[in-house]
Amino acid sequence: MVRTLRDSASVARKRETELEEEMIENGLLERKAPVVASSKGDSISSIPTAKGALDENEEALRVRLESIGMHVGANLVERISRDRPRFTDTLDIVKFICKDLWTTVWEKQVENLRTNHRGVYVLTDSPFKPLARISAYGTAPEIIQKAKVYAYVPAGIIRGALARLGLQGTVTPDISDLPRCTFQIKLAKTG
Repeated sequence: MVRTLRDSASVARKRETELEEEMIENGLLERKAPVVASSKGDSISSIPTAKGALDENEEALRVRLESIGMHVGANLVERISRDRPRFTDTLDIVKFICKDLWTTVWEKQVENLRTNHRGVYVLTDSPFKPLARISAYGTAPEIIQKAKVYAYVPAGIIRGALARLGLQGTVTPDISDLPRCTFQIKLAKTG
């Protein structure tokens, strides 16, 4: 499935680039100014490198997988919180995600929840089910890079659940060693 989504994202990106070029040729859109290096240490080329194209493909894949997770998380949290009274504060919402949502999706609660009480929450789970059966073939950085793809949907599930419960923020997955996964939630400041 990941390969299909990666290919689909690549085709969509190519189609978008072709459409932009056509609009530029017809005078409907101005050509973007080239990026200028901000310091001597920066290396910026106008020719996209293979690594740059790879990063764009990975970003497109991340966006697609995360949006799938957001739809799943939003609809799932709506269903499992239907019979509960309204949440009184942000910490209650995050605890609900760590206990009830996590149990519904991965059949266990989050191993650890930490907060600085200023809108940043860190959820740690080990072993994290989507990463538990990834084979360890290759060097550690290669394995972790490949495993990151499997954390995009769960990050989207968390973000979608938060959004449906009225909280906006970012969810950043971090995989430092398999099968442990850490999700950092930064909520937008309200009021």
